[in-house]
Amino acid sequence: MTDTSTPPAADAPASAAASTPADASTSADVSAGAAGASTEVKKSESVASDGDLFRQSEIAADYIEGLLDILDYDGDIDELVSAGRPMVEVVGDRLQPLVGQRGATVEALQELTRLAIFRATGSPSRLLLDVGGYRATRRKELGAVARNAVEKVKEHGEPVRLEPMSAFERKCVHDVVNAISGVQSESEGVEPSRRIVVRAAD
Repeated sequence: MTDTSTPPAADAPASAAASTPADASTSADVSAGAAGASTEVKKSESVASDGDLFRQSEIAADYIEGLLDILDYDGDIDELVSAGRPMVEVVGDRLQPLVGQRGATVEALQELTRLAIFRATGSPSRLLLDVGGYRATRRKELGAVARNAVEKVKEHGEPVRLEPMSAFERKCVHDVVNAISGVQSESEGVEPSRRIVVRAAD
């Protein structure tokens, strides 16, 4: 594949990990429906055709491939479109440094890749980047956290406030809670301390 943008310098993951992912700061929580459904949405979200989405995933894959070459990491790159958004998955061994603590580095790399797409197309992207299966694993962990919070709400009747989470993590929790009757979830606070509150449905 041909790199369509100039990859960041080799120290990009280290510096990016120290920053707050833009995905969290540019997302908002929306409550809807009788069950109080809540979801994270991008303010800059725009409608794109399947062809546009595949093109975005190709640009992202080229960008990540160039970055891996600079950093001397080995990994297989899969590009796809799922649930109406472009995705790139990097699979391989010894990729933990590209994930970072609680996914901070992969979130930062995702934002850098979205910027590469924007430079190439002039359009914002909702690209989802996963490295080493981190997001799939984290989604399962958050499912357990969400179900535990629901059990506490149903048992005691009091709201349960979870620890601060990224936009991706909050979306995972909202999806689980909103699929269970009798409870609802909403987000409160501002980044980086934005968190979910699970409570009995109104």
